[in-house]
Amino acid sequence: MDFLTHKVKRSEIAAGDHIYSWRTAFIYAHHGIYVGENLVVHFINPDRNSSANSRFTCSSSLITNFPTTCSNPGCDFTKDKNGVTISCLDCFLGNGTLYRYQYGVSWYTRMAKVRDGTCTSAKSDPEDIVVRRAMYLLHHGFGDYDVIKNNCEDFALYCKIGHLISGDKKATSGQVLSFLRPLEAVIVSSPLRLFMPPPVTWATTVVIYSLNKYTLDIGVRDDLIEVEVEELAKFRANRNQLKND
Repeated sequence: MDFLTHKVKRSEIAAGDHIYSWRTAFIYAHHGIYVGENLVVHFINPDRNSSANSRFTCSSSLITNFPTTCSNPGCDFTKDKNGVTISCLDCFLGNGTLYRYQYGVSWYTRMAKVRDGTCTSAKSDPEDIVVRRAMYLLHHGFGDYDVIKNNCEDFALYCKIGHLISGDKKATSGQVLSFLRPLEAVIVSSPLRLFMPPPVTWATTVVIYSLNKYTLDIGVRDDLIEVEVEELAKFRANRNQLKND
């Protein structure tokens, strides 16, 4: 998997880095922002009864109360149980391996990745701004957790670039899109099977998939809007109001 992702040593990461660790045989990854001092701020489902909320700590049990029994100072503190939590690096990784998300990569690098959710052409903001956003959201929340449209990768991406989608459109999370894009490509190209030979149909499917992979990268999307972290809650409230009207 090293040629698909970006494994790093603990000594190589710095405050403001977007890091992640693969879970369950590389089916999905958990993402967070390293803020220094061996601590990671990340976003989890605050529903304590959800099986998707497996605790990212030294224990594999489900989240029950805060703080946890981890002996590392500052590990797993959360304010008002909003889903944004801070954990030591050991707890964040669990039994996984450390990887660093790459920003500002070339178009060729993006297209060469078999799995998304590892890099983007978007440029990261300075490290101090990234850490400030993560720490602010630790105390004020990142909205309602949604595995498709507002998950841990979305949280880390926002901390790094300070942009959100302007409307209630497709997901920005690369790992979510990596599952949705092939399905969309197959659906769109399916009618061609009625009057085109299989090689042409499959070639069209690949072209559609590749175009989606490029145009939906958060670095080139045209439906993003810059939102200051202090205005994030108001932005979400206004968007929900417009959707309900």
